[in-house]
Amino acid sequence: MEQTNTLHGRTVLITGGGTGIGRAAARQFAAAGAEVLVVGRTAERLAETAKEAPGIRTFVADVADPDAPVGIVAAALDAFGRIDILVNNAAITRPALLGEIDRQVAGEQIATNLLAPMFLAQHALPHLETGGVIVNVTSNPPHYGWPRNSVYGATKVALDFLTHTWAVELAQRGVRVVSVAPGVTSTPVMSHAGFSDEQLVELGKELRARIPLGRIAQPEEIAWWIVNVTRPEAGYLTGTVVRVDGGLSVSG
Repeated sequence: MEQTNTLHGRTVLITGGGTGIGRAAARQFAAAGAEVLVVGRTAERLAETAKEAPGIRTFVADVADPDAPVGIVAAALDAFGRIDILVNNAAITRPALLGEIDRQVAGEQIATNLLAPMFLAQHALPHLETGGVIVNVTSNPPHYGWPRNSVYGATKVALDFLTHTWAVELAQRGVRVVSVAPGVTSTPVMSHAGFSDEQLVELGKELRARIPLGRIAQPEEIAWWIVNVTRPEAGYLTGTVVRVDGGLSVSG
């Protein structure tokens, strides 16, 4: 199907928009004619996302804060008067083996990766009308273990379950829900987790050896899928997990 400029005038709310996939998605949405509000914890990073992109506005908030959904939705309504597309992208990872998991750190991951998308979607829901889309940015499938990532991985599998469930619940409203599940992507998420440059280089070598396509994704490649699943041309797509992982999930 020929792609059209069908995002012109659509309004988009993206969490975790200061770096990586969120930044790339914001810029691609804006380039497609959408008006975008990016949310993140650091004003300077958000400003960099919005630089030279007049369709992007910024709002500083920590999505893990229980009061954040109210403020974020209010900011989107103040900016645009409505919400057409919600992209739940913000996430953190704090790797630890069983026996070393800190309860507070685990709680921070659950609050950011799972509770924040749940309650932001709930607060945005009254403003999502027919044609609205929720995109949950997830990760690993549920079928294999991922040492040191039991908390992070569990939150992402749970978020895919929310995608399936919300798709059924919201279908009669004309609202679609889709997961885009990236594989290994070149973003700052691991450096934010405390990995050194040397550790990241070694980790990159190990991961590339496991990925059938033999390379790590760029944020723009994942963002392309996030943007395109929200287009009206994708209007029959809901309740699906779109895995963009270079074949990692099927490689065994």
